[in-house]
Amino acid sequence: MRPMQGERFAFGPFVLDSGAGTLLRNDVPVAVGYRGLKLLAALVGRPGEILAKADLMDAAWPGTAVEEGNLTVQIAQLRKLLGPAADGGEWIATVPRVGYRFTGAIEQLGGAKRKPLPLPGKPSIAVLPFVNFSNDPEQDSFADGLTEDLITDLSRISGLFVIARNSTFAYKGKAMDVRAIAEELGVRYLLEGSARRAAGRVRINAQLVDAVSGEHLWAERFDRSLEDIFAVQDEVTAKIVEALLGRLRAPPPRNRPRNLEAYDLCVRARKLIDDSPQTAREAHLMLTRAVSLDPEYAEAYRWLAMNHWMGWVHWGEPIEPNRRLALELARKAVAIDPNDAGCHWVLANLLAYERSFAEADAEFANAFQLDPNEADAWATLSDIAVLAGRVEEGLEHIRKAFRLNPFPASWYYLTLGAAQYAAHEYDAAVETLRRDETYRTSSRRFLAASLAQLGRLDEARAEVELFLVSNPHFTTRHWVATEPFRDAATLEHFVDGFRKAGLPE
Repeated sequence: MRPMQGERFAFGPFVLDSGAGTLLRNDVPVAVGYRGLKLLAALVGRPGEILAKADLMDAAWPGTAVEEGNLTVQIAQLRKLLGPAADGGEWIATVPRVGYRFTGAIEQLGGAKRKPLPLPGKPSIAVLPFVNFSNDPEQDSFADGLTEDLITDLSRISGLFVIARNSTFAYKGKAMDVRAIAEELGVRYLLEGSARRAAGRVRINAQLVDAVSGEHLWAERFDRSLEDIFAVQDEVTAKIVEALLGRLRAPPPRNRPRNLEAYDLCVRARKLIDDSPQTAREAHLMLTRAVSLDPEYAEAYRWLAMNHWMGWVHWGEPIEPNRRLALELARKAVAIDPNDAGCHWVLANLLAYERSFAEADAEFANAFQLDPNEADAWATLSDIAVLAGRVEEGLEHIRKAFRLNPFPASWYYLTLGAAQYAAHEYDAAVETLRRDETYRTSSRRFLAASLAQLGRLDEARAEVELFLVSNPHFTTRHWVATEPFRDAATLEHFVDGFRKAGLPE
């Protein structure tokens, strides 16, 4: 999904900012629920038009089947919140048996445009998704894998600032001006390319562009046999480093798969690993197969370790044997490839959950020494630091992660929101945790706690109800027992918020 600039609409005394998820009346925030905001944004976005009930339900409850009564209740609440229009009539008119229509005059304000990010002090680059030029859509994952590998290879060069894959994939399939992309990501250089794989051959085109001047610094075409794919990746990396840093400096060699089917499976599994319990099961099958096809492939072990860890920490799977297996697999990944930062931070995270804190800290340090641009590792370390009571440090780490990954996976928002809660910044936490990107994840418990600390108990209770629908077995006691807390005051603060919000003991 490409990042959207949030739209802002003014009507009467109100300003609705759909991007920030806020409604202001005379510049004062109005306490409106998430569903209400979605409905209002849909109506206000098409003033004067009749919106069918089905469309409105889809806007407020995407992908969920809900009773029509829910819509009626939400509309009634919105009317009550908005009060009468200037002419004494209603802002939202009912069109019997069809739907609803927004009747007020709307002025569209300029979107709250993202400020361009300042350029880092060292050469900064983003690798845009390579275009699949094969006639076969199945080869899409091959082009994606090539992109991700180049990001990883460049990321390991300490003299470069490299944007994480999640953010560059926001531009997949989009025709956009390179200068605009570079501005949104806050980098100077972009690598673009295409890949075609057919009949045991690969053809790769790559070009390095300076987005400030618009000039091409380097471009090359490779036509090789498929077995040489990793050699080509190494060559492209070396050429970019030479162009940007003026010297050839190869990072230590990486563990490469010996089996291309295992590689394809791993590339596909990476995308599924943290979406939902269902996709996690799919990823598990792919990774298990990858490991059996190529027992010396470190990356497959590392993702499989994460998959087992997420099972017991996030998806409600039994703690054992998942916990033990996760640790064994992560240790094996590091043993196979001690030069891979990814293997080290995954092991570091698991060791923190084992309360082996000194060993965990050492593994995080190893990861950053091997790859200072590893955004997921900074975000993970943020969480571990917050639970250790080092809240300011935690906030700094998650900000660093967002800078390297401006359009990240949803769990970054959960991590940021939890850090803001720990810092007693409840309003900021509510804003973070109400964002679309995170609203479906288990972040609702932290949203509920933040609302409760602000005294907004009705909203907190509503969030708890929604959270428990997808996490029916949650108890605060179990959560405290599994999370790697190192600081009693921080632990007590989280428990206090959960209690006030009404989460099960």
